[in-house]
Amino acid sequence: MGHLLEAVLFNLIYGFPARKMKVIGVTGTNGKTTTSFLIHKMLVEAGYNAGLMTTVGYGVGTDIKMQVHHMTNVPAPEFMQRLKWMKSQGVEWLVLETTSHALAQHRVWGVPYGIAVVTNLTHEHLDYHKTFERYVAAKRSMFRLAQRDAQGRHLGIANADDSIAADFAHETENSMLYGVQGGDVRARDITLRSDGLSYTADAGDMTYNISSHLPGSFNVYNTLAALCVGRALGLDKKQIEQGIAALAGVEGRMTSIDEGQSYSVIVDFAHTPDSFEKLFKDLRPVVKGKLIVLFGSAGRRDEAKRAIQGELAGKYADEVIVTEEDDRDIDGVGIMNQIAAGAEKAGKTRDKNLFLVHNRTEAIGFAVGRANSADDTVLLLGKGHEKTIERADGEHPWDEIGTTRDAVKNRL
Repeated sequence: MGHLLEAVLFNLIYGFPARKMKVIGVTGTNGKTTTSFLIHKMLVEAGYNAGLMTTVGYGVGTDIKMQVHHMTNVPAPEFMQRLKWMKSQGVEWLVLETTSHALAQHRVWGVPYGIAVVTNLTHEHLDYHKTFERYVAAKRSMFRLAQRDAQGRHLGIANADDSIAADFAHETENSMLYGVQGGDVRARDITLRSDGLSYTADAGDMTYNISSHLPGSFNVYNTLAALCVGRALGLDKKQIEQGIAALAGVEGRMTSIDEGQSYSVIVDFAHTPDSFEKLFKDLRPVVKGKLIVLFGSAGRRDEAKRAIQGELAGKYADEVIVTEEDDRDIDGVGIMNQIAAGAEKAGKTRDKNLFLVHNRTEAIGFAVGRANSADDTVLLLGKGHEKTIERADGEHPWDEIGTTRDAVKNRL
């Protein structure tokens, strides 16, 4: 109730700044940030004055500021300040990544969602929601909040290949489903490369030739979601295709580190069992040498996923390195042992192909040092874009990409 009262109060103080904007909300378990960036880039390339608020950053047009907070949707006072600033910049469209926490706590009260997008639904944040059903209900509420905007839009866009997400579309008057197996907009002839992807999308009597710099089969779905938004807004074929192709990447999302080393190093934000499995399934067939995976699990968050992620890493990776990931005030060694138990269940052996290195800087250096051929790939998961790491004594500055670059250069 406190969050709702705060949201109402600051909407009144700042004059309901979102009311004059057309808002595209993006929710789901995985892919929210990338999908939001894709939609925003497409709008900017098409000439719209578009705002963006995501886990990674926020801003207007090409001026995107890095998000310092360890959260996607900031508290109401700062949220309203940002909205008022965007209003002063003449923002016409706002792409708003929206989390289950923000929806359950009514922190986005007063936001007039015109288009609601859902990527997928898997188990996450059960430390807060307690049950998967409550988590889904929180996500679903964004579709119920969707309102008819000035152009008459009241649209839900959902992943047809995710049965739970697909059902969200029934909450809006109009819907558009996307997918590979089914949907109104469907991808075929998919080509996945280490540096991107391409496919043909059929939508009624229209055909789109989609090319993206974003690798991974999961980005087929993210780009399809953006394509659907483009169609909903009436963008033409060229604007949609060029807009999706224009996004070079998102910080901490399959970010390749190249300091002249022979082996591959990738930083990604993946931190759920579902995102692990999708990423490993894409990478494992194309990594000819060792796949070396480093990750941890946050303290005061869903404990049930730790052993599952350890088992997935143990199944797909040749070597698993377990480290810290925002321990907060929880025993980091205990968290690592929970993860390691899953990896051992998958057949990994400590100090042979399973290593526990608590300090993340040391762990990254160790992981880089385990690569010994040009065919090896080092995959660093869980922190991605985040600029702090939370320990028992508070937040400390953190830069996963910078730390990894330093480790690679030190080895060279």
